[in-house]
Amino acid sequence: MSETIETIRYTADVVCIRGGDVLLIERGGHPHKGQLALPGGHVDPGETSRAAAARELLEETGIDVDPWDLELIGVYDAPGRDPRGRYVTAAYMVAVPDGITAQAGDDAAAVRWVPLDNARGLAFDHTDIVTTARHRHHGPF
Repeated sequence: MSETIETIRYTADVVCIRGGDVLLIERGGHPHKGQLALPGGHVDPGETSRAAAARELLEETGIDVDPWDLELIGVYDAPGRDPRGRYVTAAYMVAVPDGITAQAGDDAAAVRWVPLDNARGLAFDHTDIVTTARHRHHGPF
């Protein structure tokens, strides 16, 4: 029997909630350039996914959160979720105070707060991640 070795890349994404809105970035690079997505990216060597999620949120949006304030909402590993190959992401959620502002940085061409119920048609499987966050945490954020 032959064995197939698959390269798996590890990422972390963040559902950042302010009031009833979720923070989305406009992707500045491929794949899905120009589409809205959650802030996130690769987990660096020696880094936990929680630390990577907080770092990526800061790099892409300017929002600084304590990694321990991030709540794991799920692991997403469906084959084909990313056109670049096999990616597994740990998705986190964090609520930030009203009045917090975001500014595009790093890979983000723009940032915007979108009503949580309108966060659809996102890049990758990010609509599914937002839906899970919304259903898992009933009630106001």
